[in-house]
Amino acid sequence: MIHPNKTYRLGDVTVTRIDEMRLNVATPAFLYPGWDPAELDPNLHWLTPRNMDEATGNLIQSVHTWLVRTRHHTILIDTASGNDKERPGNPIFHHLNTPYLQRLAAAGVQPEDVDYVLHTHLHVDHCGWNTRLVDGRWIPTFPNAQHVFARAEEDYYSSPASHNEVNVPSFGVFEDSVAPIVAAGQAERVDNEGGEYLDNFTFRPTKGHSIGHMSIELRSSGQQALFTGDVMHHPLQVVRPDWNSVFCEWQDDARVSRRWVLEQGAERNLLLFTPHFAETSAGYVTRQGDRFAWRYE
Repeated sequence: MIHPNKTYRLGDVTVTRIDEMRLNVATPAFLYPGWDPAELDPNLHWLTPRNMDEATGNLIQSVHTWLVRTRHHTILIDTASGNDKERPGNPIFHHLNTPYLQRLAAAGVQPEDVDYVLHTHLHVDHCGWNTRLVDGRWIPTFPNAQHVFARAEEDYYSSPASHNEVNVPSFGVFEDSVAPIVAAGQAERVDNEGGEYLDNFTFRPTKGHSIGHMSIELRSSGQQALFTGDVMHHPLQVVRPDWNSVFCEWQDDARVSRRWVLEQGAERNLLLFTPHFAETSAGYVTRQGDRFAWRYE
Protein backbone atom coordinates (compact mmCIF):
# COMPACT_ATOMS: atom_id res chain seq x y z
CA MET A 1 0.00 0.00 0.00
CA ILE A 2 1.36 3.41 -0.99
CA HIS A 3 1.38 5.82 1.93
CA PRO A 4 -0.70 8.97 1.37
CA ASN A 5 1.57 11.75 0.21
CA LYS A 6 1.94 15.02 2.03
CA THR A 7 3.41 18.31 0.93
CA TYR A 8 6.17 19.78 3.06
CA ARG A 9 6.79 23.52 3.18
CA LEU A 10 10.19 25.04 3.84
CA GLY A 11 9.92 28.80 3.64
CA ASP A 12 8.83 29.63 0.08
CA VAL A 13 9.46 26.09 -1.20
CA THR A 14 7.19 23.04 -1.24
CA VAL A 15 8.25 19.40 -1.54
CA THR A 16 5.90 16.57 -2.56
CA ARG A 17 6.64 12.90 -3.20
CA ILE A 18 5.63 11.51 -6.60
CA ASP A 19 5.35 7.73 -6.32
CA GLU A 20 6.43 5.20 -8.86
CA MET A 21 6.15 1.93 -6.92
CA ARG A 22 6.47 0.11 -3.61
CA LEU A 23 8.94 -2.75 -3.19
CA ASN A 24 8.60 -5.78 -0.94
CA VAL A 25 11.28 -8.07 -2.32
CA ALA A 26 14.58 -7.71 -0.46
CA THR A 27 15.47 -9.59 2.70
CA PRO A 28 17.75 -7.74 5.12
CA ALA A 29 20.43 -10.39 4.53
CA PHE A 30 20.36 -9.69 0.77
CA LEU A 31 20.29 -5.92 0.91
CA TYR A 32 22.89 -5.72 3.69
CA PRO A 33 25.74 -8.24 3.46
CA GLY A 34 26.77 -7.19 6.98
CA TRP A 35 23.29 -7.94 8.36
CA ASP A 36 23.25 -9.05 12.01
CA PRO A 37 20.02 -10.90 12.95
CA ALA A 38 20.52 -9.75 16.55
CA GLU A 39 19.33 -6.29 15.44
CA LEU A 40 15.89 -7.60 14.53
CA ASP A 41 14.16 -8.07 17.87
CA PRO A 42 15.05 -4.68 19.44
CA ASN A 43 13.84 -2.88 16.29
CA LEU A 44 10.83 -5.00 15.41
CA HIS A 45 8.42 -2.60 17.16
CA TRP A 46 8.99 0.10 14.54
CA LEU A 47 9.98 -2.09 11.59
CA THR A 48 6.63 -3.87 11.32
CA PRO A 49 4.27 -3.57 9.65
CA ARG A 50 5.20 -0.57 7.47
CA ASN A 51 8.95 -1.00 7.06
CA MET A 52 9.16 -4.79 7.10
CA ASP A 53 6.67 -7.42 6.00
CA GLU A 54 5.87 -9.60 9.00
CA ALA A 55 4.88 -12.57 6.81
CA THR A 56 7.96 -12.70 4.58
CA GLY A 57 10.57 -10.78 6.55
CA ASN A 58 11.22 -8.65 3.46
CA LEU A 59 12.05 -4.98 3.77
CA ILE A 60 9.42 -2.56 2.49
CA GLN A 61 10.81 0.23 0.33
CA SER A 62 9.61 2.98 -1.98
CA VAL A 63 10.76 4.22 -5.39
CA HIS A 64 9.73 7.79 -6.05
CA THR A 65 10.69 11.31 -7.10
CA TRP A 66 10.61 14.47 -5.02
CA LEU A 67 8.79 17.36 -6.67
CA VAL A 68 10.15 20.72 -5.53
CA ARG A 69 8.38 23.97 -6.32
CA THR A 70 10.16 27.26 -5.69
CA ARG A 71 8.84 30.71 -6.49
CA HIS A 72 10.54 30.53 -9.87
CA HIS A 73 11.04 26.88 -10.82
CA THR A 74 9.52 23.41 -10.95
CA ILE A 75 12.18 20.84 -10.08
CA LEU A 76 12.40 17.07 -9.78
CA ILE A 77 14.95 15.36 -7.56
CA ASP A 78 15.74 12.12 -9.42
CA THR A 79 13.30 10.42 -11.79
CA ALA A 80 12.79 6.85 -10.52
CA SER A 81 12.93 3.88 -12.92
CA GLY A 82 10.87 4.66 -16.02
CA ASN A 83 8.52 2.61 -18.17
CA ASP A 84 9.39 0.14 -20.94
CA LYS A 85 13.07 -0.08 -19.99
CA GLU A 86 15.00 -3.19 -20.96
CA ARG A 87 16.28 -4.55 -17.63
CA PRO A 88 16.45 -8.36 -17.98
CA GLY A 89 19.16 -8.57 -15.33
CA ASN A 90 16.91 -6.79 -12.83
CA PRO A 91 13.29 -7.95 -13.17
CA ILE A 92 12.02 -5.40 -10.62
CA PHE A 93 12.62 -2.66 -13.19
CA HIS A 94 12.12 -4.65 -16.40
CA HIS A 95 9.43 -3.36 -18.80
CA LEU A 96 7.57 -1.37 -16.15
CA ASN A 97 4.19 0.16 -16.88
CA THR A 98 3.44 2.54 -14.02
CA PRO A 99 1.20 5.65 -13.92
CA TYR A 100 4.07 7.85 -12.79
CA LEU A 101 3.30 10.69 -15.24
CA GLN A 102 -0.37 10.59 -14.28
CA ARG A 103 0.64 10.99 -10.63
CA LEU A 104 2.84 13.91 -11.58
CA ALA A 105 -0.10 15.42 -13.46
CA ALA A 106 -2.33 14.90 -10.41
CA ALA A 107 0.15 17.09 -8.52
CA GLY A 108 -0.42 19.79 -11.15
CA VAL A 109 2.72 19.26 -13.24
CA GLN A 110 2.96 18.28 -16.90
CA PRO A 111 6.30 17.10 -18.35
CA GLU A 112 6.83 20.40 -20.18
CA ASP A 113 6.45 22.29 -16.88
CA VAL A 114 9.62 20.84 -15.36
CA ASP A 115 12.51 23.31 -15.44
CA TYR A 116 15.25 21.23 -13.79
CA VAL A 117 15.97 17.65 -12.83
CA LEU A 118 18.62 17.41 -10.12
CA HIS A 119 20.22 13.98 -9.89
CA THR A 120 21.79 12.46 -6.81
CA HIS A 121 23.32 9.78 -9.06
CA LEU A 122 22.70 7.87 -12.28
CA HIS A 123 21.50 4.44 -11.15
CA VAL A 124 18.63 2.45 -12.62
CA ASP A 125 15.96 3.70 -10.20
CA HIS A 126 17.02 7.35 -10.14
CA CYS A 127 17.13 8.48 -13.78
CA GLY A 128 14.73 6.18 -15.66
CA TRP A 129 12.02 8.74 -16.33
CA ASN A 130 14.57 11.04 -17.96
CA THR A 131 13.38 9.43 -21.18
CA ARG A 132 10.31 7.72 -22.58
CA LEU A 133 9.87 5.39 -25.54
CA VAL A 134 8.24 6.98 -28.60
CA ASP A 135 8.18 5.17 -31.96
CA GLY A 136 11.05 2.96 -30.89
CA ARG A 137 13.28 5.85 -29.74
CA TRP A 138 14.17 7.13 -26.30
CA ILE A 139 13.33 10.82 -26.16
CA PRO A 140 13.49 13.30 -23.24
CA THR A 141 10.39 13.05 -21.04
CA PHE A 142 10.81 16.61 -19.80
CA PRO A 143 11.53 18.60 -22.97
CA ASN A 144 12.28 21.92 -21.26
CA ALA A 145 14.33 20.62 -18.34
CA GLN A 146 18.04 20.85 -17.68
CA HIS A 147 19.32 17.64 -16.09
CA VAL A 148 22.04 18.28 -13.55
CA PHE A 149 24.47 15.64 -12.27
CA ALA A 150 28.07 15.21 -11.18
CA ARG A 151 30.63 15.01 -13.93
CA ALA A 152 32.12 11.89 -12.33
CA GLU A 153 28.79 10.06 -12.76
CA GLU A 154 28.71 10.70 -16.51
CA ASP A 155 32.39 9.87 -16.98
CA TYR A 156 32.06 6.58 -15.11
CA TYR A 157 28.71 5.27 -16.35
CA SER A 158 29.51 6.09 -19.96
CA SER A 159 32.71 4.03 -19.74
CA PRO A 160 33.50 0.28 -19.65
CA ALA A 161 34.72 0.75 -16.07
CA SER A 162 31.12 0.74 -14.86
CA HIS A 163 30.37 -2.68 -16.33
CA ASN A 164 31.20 -4.69 -13.24
CA GLU A 165 29.39 -7.16 -11.00
CA VAL A 166 28.28 -4.57 -8.43
CA ASN A 167 26.75 -2.34 -11.09
CA VAL A 168 24.68 -5.05 -12.81
CA PRO A 169 21.36 -3.33 -11.92
CA SER A 170 22.40 -0.29 -13.94
CA PHE A 171 23.52 -2.01 -17.15
CA GLY A 172 22.06 -0.13 -20.13
CA VAL A 173 20.82 2.78 -18.01
CA PHE A 174 23.26 5.34 -19.33
CA GLU A 175 22.48 4.35 -22.91
CA ASP A 176 18.68 4.69 -22.71
CA SER A 177 18.20 7.20 -19.89
CA VAL A 178 21.19 9.55 -19.91
CA ALA A 179 22.80 9.54 -23.37
CA PRO A 180 19.60 10.84 -25.06
CA ILE A 181 19.57 13.75 -22.59
CA VAL A 182 23.19 14.56 -23.39
CA ALA A 183 22.48 14.32 -27.14
CA ALA A 184 19.53 16.72 -26.76
CA GLY A 185 21.74 19.32 -25.07
CA GLN A 186 19.79 19.06 -21.82
CA ALA A 187 22.66 17.92 -19.57
CA GLU A 188 24.49 20.16 -17.13
CA ARG A 189 27.40 18.94 -15.04
CA VAL A 190 28.38 20.02 -11.57
CA ASP A 191 31.94 19.75 -10.30
CA ASN A 192 32.69 16.61 -8.35
CA GLU A 193 33.31 18.84 -5.31
CA GLY A 194 29.67 19.97 -5.48
CA GLY A 195 28.62 23.55 -4.87
CA GLU A 196 25.64 25.90 -4.86
CA TYR A 197 23.02 25.71 -7.57
CA LEU A 198 20.15 28.07 -8.36
CA ASP A 199 18.96 30.03 -5.32
CA ASN A 200 18.09 27.24 -2.95
CA PHE A 201 20.33 24.23 -3.49
CA THR A 202 23.82 22.95 -2.72
CA PHE A 203 25.24 19.71 -4.09
CA ARG A 204 27.10 17.89 -1.29
CA PRO A 205 29.53 15.12 -2.36
CA THR A 206 28.60 11.82 -0.71
CA LYS A 207 30.63 9.30 -2.71
CA GLY A 208 30.34 5.62 -1.92
CA HIS A 209 27.11 4.18 -3.23
CA SER A 210 28.25 5.55 -6.58
CA ILE A 211 31.37 7.34 -7.73
CA GLY A 212 29.93 10.85 -7.96
CA HIS A 213 26.96 10.50 -5.64
CA MET A 214 25.58 13.80 -4.36
CA SER A 215 23.21 14.62 -1.55
CA ILE A 216 21.36 17.84 -2.29
CA GLU A 217 20.78 20.46 0.37
CA LEU A 218 17.73 22.72 0.20
CA ARG A 219 17.49 26.08 1.96
CA SER A 220 14.60 28.54 2.14
CA SER A 221 13.86 31.34 4.63
CA GLY A 222 16.19 29.89 7.23
CA GLN A 223 14.82 26.35 6.96
CA GLN A 224 16.97 23.49 5.70
CA ALA A 225 16.54 19.98 4.34
CA LEU A 226 18.67 17.34 2.64
CA PHE A 227 17.78 14.99 -0.20
CA THR A 228 19.96 12.08 0.85
CA GLY A 229 20.03 9.95 -2.27
CA ASP A 230 21.17 6.36 -1.76
CA VAL A 231 23.41 7.10 1.18
CA MET A 232 20.76 4.95 2.89
CA HIS A 233 18.19 2.54 1.44
CA HIS A 234 16.18 1.79 4.59
CA PRO A 235 15.97 3.24 8.11
CA LEU A 236 17.82 0.17 9.37
CA GLN A 237 20.95 1.99 8.22
CA VAL A 238 20.18 4.82 10.63
CA VAL A 239 20.48 2.27 13.42
CA ARG A 240 23.47 0.58 11.79
CA PRO A 241 25.37 3.10 9.63
CA ASP A 242 28.21 0.60 9.27
CA TRP A 243 26.00 -1.54 7.02
CA ASN A 244 26.52 -0.89 3.32
CA SER A 245 23.98 -2.03 0.77
CA VAL A 246 24.87 -4.77 -1.67
CA PHE A 247 24.88 -2.06 -4.37
CA CYS A 248 27.45 0.26 -2.79
CA GLU A 249 30.51 0.30 -5.05
CA TRP A 250 32.98 2.20 -2.82
CA GLN A 251 32.52 0.58 0.57
CA ASP A 252 34.68 2.74 2.83
CA ASP A 253 33.49 5.97 1.22
CA ALA A 254 29.88 4.86 1.60
CA ARG A 255 30.27 4.48 5.37
CA VAL A 256 31.95 7.88 5.68
CA SER A 257 29.20 9.56 3.64
CA ARG A 258 26.43 7.86 5.62
CA ARG A 259 27.96 8.94 8.90
CA TRP A 260 28.27 12.51 7.58
CA VAL A 261 24.61 12.64 6.55
CA LEU A 262 23.47 11.28 9.92
CA GLU A 263 25.66 13.68 11.86
CA GLN A 264 24.53 16.64 9.77
CA GLY A 265 20.92 15.58 10.14
CA ALA A 266 21.15 15.28 13.91
CA GLU A 267 23.28 18.35 14.58
CA ARG A 268 21.42 20.70 12.25
CA ASN A 269 17.94 19.20 12.69
CA LEU A 270 17.68 18.72 8.92
CA LEU A 271 14.53 17.31 7.39
CA LEU A 272 15.82 14.35 5.38
CA PHE A 273 14.07 13.42 2.14
CA THR A 274 15.01 9.85 1.27
CA PRO A 275 14.46 8.00 -2.02
CA HIS A 276 13.62 4.53 -0.64
CA PHE A 277 12.35 4.69 2.93
CA ALA A 278 8.72 3.59 3.28
CA GLU A 279 5.86 5.46 5.02
CA THR A 280 6.29 9.20 4.27
CA SER A 281 9.92 8.72 3.13
CA ALA A 282 10.87 11.90 5.04
CA GLY A 283 11.94 12.46 8.60
CA TYR A 284 14.51 13.39 11.20
CA VAL A 285 17.57 11.77 12.73
CA THR A 286 18.31 12.09 16.42
CA ARG A 287 21.21 10.87 18.53
CA GLN A 288 20.56 8.08 21.01
CA GLY A 289 23.78 7.88 23.00
CA ASP A 290 26.44 6.72 20.57
CA ARG A 291 23.79 5.63 18.04
CA PHE A 292 21.18 7.31 15.86
CA ALA A 293 17.40 6.94 15.65
CA TRP A 294 14.89 7.73 12.91
CA ARG A 295 11.52 9.47 13.14
CA TYR A 296 9.17 9.84 10.18
CA GLU A 297 7.68 13.26 9.65
